[in-house]
Amino acid sequence: MLSRCDLIKGAAVALLTLSTQGAWAQETRMNLFKIVTIKDEIVVGLSAEELQALGGNDASAVAHALAQKGDLTVWQYNVHRGSNGELQQAPTARIGLLADASLRVEPYTTPYQILPHP
Repeated sequence: MLSRCDLIKGAAVALLTLSTQGAWAQETRMNLFKIVTIKDEIVVGLSAEELQALGGNDASAVAHALAQKGDLTVWQYNVHRGSNGELQQAPTARIGLLADASLRVEPYTTPYQILPHP
């Protein structure tokens, strides 16, 4: 049977672990966007720093930068099963986007943990 001291130690370790993971997730926050074309849809991820470099922090900044530059290199994200068995939104490939008149950029939300790209 566990003693009161063991329970307190376990709770302290759990609390420390959760607070550290929360801080890590905030430091590496990724913003996901769905790129919609006539043919298909893909999900891409950009960090806060990448968004600021594009001149904003939302889907319109991504669309505007793509229209201005003509192309962008981003990380494509897909759902994968992590080492712990849980589903995660993870980067799978670095891809190039080309501007097109029929292209649409939307914010994308997911119930899964979002992993930062390399």
